[in-house]
Amino acid sequence: MKGKRAVIVSAEFTSFVGRGPCSAAHLPPDALILGFGDIGEPAVSVLDFADLSDDASGELLVFAISRSACVRLFDLVPRTGGRWYLPADLRGLGRAVVAVEGEGEAATLLRIARSLELLCQLFAALAADRMVEVRGATTLGEDDIVRVAAAHQIIAEHWRERLTVDEVARRCGLGKDKLTRGFRELYRCTVAEAVSARRLESARQLLSESDLPISSIGYRCGYLSNASFTRAFARRFGMAPTEMRRHDAAELRSSVKR
Repeated sequence: MKGKRAVIVSAEFTSFVGRGPCSAAHLPPDALILGFGDIGEPAVSVLDFADLSDDASGELLVFAISRSACVRLFDLVPRTGGRWYLPADLRGLGRAVVAVEGEGEAATLLRIARSLELLCQLFAALAADRMVEVRGATTLGEDDIVRVAAAHQIIAEHWRERLTVDEVARRCGLGKDKLTRGFRELYRCTVAEAVSARRLESARQLLSESDLPISSIGYRCGYLSNASFTRAFARRFGMAPTEMRRHDAAELRSSVKR
């Protein structure tokens, strides 16, 4: 069986284009395999960070990049085995890589340039939390998936506001029932749970990076009483805010001594 075309971008990054298996001879060391599915089709594409042992023959485009390069260039190593929906703009970049024709030096340079652009845009989208992770089967169409992802981004950016399910649904252009189903299928939580998680993560950061009073942190993160903030924080992190602050301080002292 004829294998994919190997486009050697650098010693740390190879782009594989076409059908068939990837040649192990062209893999960088400690490679992370990024399979882009059948990006030539208009259907929703799934981005799959898979082990090398997985069969990638059906993928039209596969990236192999060393994990050390991921850390050095992007300060991010995607979780092995994770799966994400690929946004339309990134699918377009993937199609552009596959669409390059010819065998000459100019065609190779174009494949390299387009592969680098897609790689950089992909990691930027991951860092910005713009990718929708697939944690199970979904009954939603592509347009609705995009709207659910937009709702998730609304929560990420406007969590300080008094967000209700109705308000988030209105802003992203989905009905309440479809939004609720979308969050259950794609994020394995409710809209309210997503808002709470974002607020508590911010509170956790403020506890670690500031000396603000616990009550002030709770209020800044959307909790109207210290008791409700403490209960929610303890449920999520396994200890009360005051305990967490003491724990962080002890960890800091220990690291300074070392």
